[in-house]
Amino acid sequence: MELGVTSFAETIPEHASSEPIGPGERLRQVLEEIDLAEAVGLDVYGLGEHHRPDFASSSPATVLAAAAGRTSTIRLFPAVAVLSTDDPVRVFQQYATLDLVSSGRAELLVGRGSFIESFPLFGYALEDYDELFAEKLDLLLEIRDNERVTWTGNFRPPIHGQGIYPRPDRPLPIRVAVGGTPQSIVRAASRGLPVALAIIGGSPDRFRPLAELHRRTLVDAGYDPAEVPLSVHGHGYVADTTDQAAAEFYPAYAAAMTRIGRERGWGPMTRPQYDAMRAPGGSLVLGDAETVAAKILHWREELGVTRFELHVSVGTLPHEKVLRSIELLGTRVAPLVRG
Repeated sequence: MELGVTSFAETIPEHASSEPIGPGERLRQVLEEIDLAEAVGLDVYGLGEHHRPDFASSSPATVLAAAAGRTSTIRLFPAVAVLSTDDPVRVFQQYATLDLVSSGRAELLVGRGSFIESFPLFGYALEDYDELFAEKLDLLLEIRDNERVTWTGNFRPPIHGQGIYPRPDRPLPIRVAVGGTPQSIVRAASRGLPVALAIIGGSPDRFRPLAELHRRTLVDAGYDPAEVPLSVHGHGYVADTTDQAAAEFYPAYAAAMTRIGRERGWGPMTRPQYDAMRAPGGSLVLGDAETVAAKILHWREELGVTRFELHVSVGTLPHEKVLRSIELLGTRVAPLVRG
């Protein structure tokens, strides 16, 4: 069972009167988080791509390359690279380069993204949301598998037998991030791709049919599910006690979810909603080490996942608290889960 941490490099203030943290300071904090994650024995760290004022990382490959130069074992990936509005050639080149400078520690997690700012920014139409991702995913896989590529599609100029460089020393690992739609599961599994399930609300048990669909589609497409792992991404926080975790995580989490909810027509996050989410059957992986380990193990049993990625700073938690949570995940949760 692999364990890791993800971040969006959030700069959302905890309170309306608080000053947001500057992007430079926040990105330097991310590098400290990655250093600590490696030091406490975690397997992976993922950094998201966003094009908004409340997230500091629009170029995760750049930040992860900086992290590669100061670490030696932890694997690094974008969480996620918004493939729909990027060029698959450049995405492959960036993460092949990261793989080379990190001595084979890069992974590529691609998705359509949960925000839409990149579509108008890079000149894409939202009505092409699904078709864009499907076409660009196929091109990305073609580049992964072939040094020279011939390609014609609807959303990109054709490629006529050109080489795509640099080439990594091994096939670049590619996963697909899925928010909960069966079509996305089938698209990934039919191409033999691992899936990362984002469980950020509702009952995690409702993802069991999707996990089963992934394995079933892999078999139908001629792949061995044992060789195509399933991972899960969840919001949460680890503290010395469960009461402490609940009290410390709520203000930043509620501020972030209420802010995002206003954009999407949701109501504000309330404490009763939050407490339901952190209950044993809820989506928040939050508490002391034993509570967090128990929920991760439950998800492993229910879904058959082989990796869990904890997204700690959904809102802008104080940096020292994020570091303490990462420390506890590596030193106290990981031994319980792996044991």
